[in-house]
Amino acid sequence: MEKDKEKIDRKVFVTKGKRVELEEEEEEEKETFVDYFYDEPGTSPGTLIIEEDAPHPRLILINYNKEKENTTELKSPDEYKEFFEKKTVDWLDIQGLGSEEILRKIGDIFHLHPLMLEDVVNVPQRAKIDEYENQLLIITQMVRLDKNKDDELVREQVSFVLGENYLLTFQEEPYVDTFEPVRERIRMNKGTIRKRGPDYLAYALIDSIVDGYYPVLESYGEEIEELENKVVTKPTRRTLERIHYLKRELLQVRRFIWPMREVINSLIRDESNLIGKDVRIYLKDCYDHTIQVMDMMETYRELAYSIMDVYMSSVSNKMNDIMKLLTIISSIFIPLNFIAGIYGMNFQTDKPFNMPELNWSFGYIYCLMLMLFIAVSMIIAFWHKGWFEKFSSIKDEDD
Repeated sequence: MEKDKEKIDRKVFVTKGKRVELEEEEEEEKETFVDYFYDEPGTSPGTLIIEEDAPHPRLILINYNKEKENTTELKSPDEYKEFFEKKTVDWLDIQGLGSEEILRKIGDIFHLHPLMLEDVVNVPQRAKIDEYENQLLIITQMVRLDKNKDDELVREQVSFVLGENYLLTFQEEPYVDTFEPVRERIRMNKGTIRKRGPDYLAYALIDSIVDGYYPVLESYGEEIEELENKVVTKPTRRTLERIHYLKRELLQVRRFIWPMREVINSLIRDESNLIGKDVRIYLKDCYDHTIQVMDMMETYRELAYSIMDVYMSSVSNKMNDIMKLLTIISSIFIPLNFIAGIYGMNFQTDKPFNMPELNWSFGYIYCLMLMLFIAVSMIIAFWHKGWFEKFSSIKDEDD
């Protein structure tokens, strides 16, 4: 009974171990490939799904026009009415999506459609643009490399609600503010941003998101260059894993930037009165940036695939070198084994034609010298044929 119990315990333990291993693999798969949010069957439209680890919202309000600028951190959405002015552009930045109550209040104050609020809160959503009555919903995907997690690719959804004289931005994380350069332009009155409306502000923020793809791709480009050198000089399994991981990361970037291009193109062609003709010209420049990002991404993807081919060629060459070395060793020992096999046969030594060499006084020495002579002769022959040159080396044309 005890033995059977031990078997059962061991079986349960192994089963649990397999289950834990599968869960870890699934978790890794989730981190690598982000699936867009979808409602459970039967869920009521407009339902907000708040994640447990979602940060509490932080409300930053910026009112500005040609003459002045005011930045205020609101404690609650109700305070917005105190700072509301018809002659200013109001930019309310919501950093964090961890409170349904606050998000509902914002929806009531700005008369947001329930489906609009659902797309903003239930992340991640595919980048898109939806037009509602006197409002425009723009969903984008921002990417960056987390220095604290070994340059891991981090995705963040940024949603825009554009109104007649206001702009709402919803960010998942309050810890990393990608929009700080735009805030600085507003505070210091740089350029023409304070002379324009909320549509130009939306363009400036979207442009900063698109520009954020460049450092990510540049980092991947530098890593691809390093991997090219490693693949040629010293290919290892770690190099192969990194190439595979890099290909998946580039695929992720492609999934994010491709719909972004469609969104910006729709903004350019959209006939909504919320976007002026002068802003559409700037959006065309932003569209060109998305094309450049896609070109860079496709180039790096092709390089990643070519590096994989180079890796396979390097591994094949290394295997050929091993087979070459084994062939040389076998070729040297074949005649030696032949001689040892002949003189190892048990014939009568007293007969004149049955191996008289076995009776020689120095027969053993002669046999060893013959073996040594054959081995040295074969090594010299292989040397002249170039078999002992550096393995996997490529000769110059002048050699």
